[in-house]
Amino acid sequence: MEEHESLYEKIREILGGSPGNLKILEQQIDMDLQMEYYDCSRKIREERDEVWAFEHLQYLGEPGYSVDVKKEILARLASIAKVESYRAIESFLSSAEEPLRTWAILSLNESRMLLESKIMDENQVFISTGLGGKDEKLRYFVVLMTRGRSDLSDTQQMVIRNEFDYILKKFDAEAEESNFSGSLATILLLLPMKHSLKSVFKEAIDECNKYGDFLNDDFIVTNVRALSFKEIEEFLERRNDQN
Repeated sequence: MEEHESLYEKIREILGGSPGNLKILEQQIDMDLQMEYYDCSRKIREERDEVWAFEHLQYLGEPGYSVDVKKEILARLASIAKVESYRAIESFLSSAEEPLRTWAILSLNESRMLLESKIMDENQVFISTGLGGKDEKLRYFVVLMTRGRSDLSDTQQMVIRNEFDYILKKFDAEAEESNFSGSLATILLLLPMKHSLKSVFKEAIDECNKYGDFLNDDFIVTNVRALSFKEIEEFLERRNDQN
């Protein structure tokens, strides 16, 4: 994606116009589990029918049935564009525990999207990332580094918090959490899809660097999951070894 492009505009381009009613998965759900769910959902649509789903609905509450069977039931229910299916998943979710609770959340989101698409008769775009989002904002985990890997002082940490809050508010974005360790700073934030993350962060880093030019222009960003400082250091070491 080019620097000036927003994710929203990219979606419009792919779909040939308006993306319709856009929904974002709000919960933070492991991407491996999401991939497992969508793979199961696709297979179940081919192997099981609507009658099978409702006949097996009663087994969701039975402790004697395996987690895998219950996952199949939830995935099949989610593919049926009926209010009864949605209510059945919703009812199960109200008291579900792991490892099925997160699976039920994915099922409920898929069921809701299918129902809304049928009722509104328009494209429904569902975006899911490991870190989730809120409204039309996606959640990102960003890593900042100092020039020369010098440790961040208390003053520099305050500058990062203040200047990033200031710039993010200009773009209707918000920092949810910030942490510091040695030469590293991490920020968990929500950013509207209509804005380019690279452009927003360049402006924020430039603002910070007015107070001593201490931040590297490069940064790491992911929307898969938050990283520990140990993982970040290991990633940076591997990157340096490859250069």
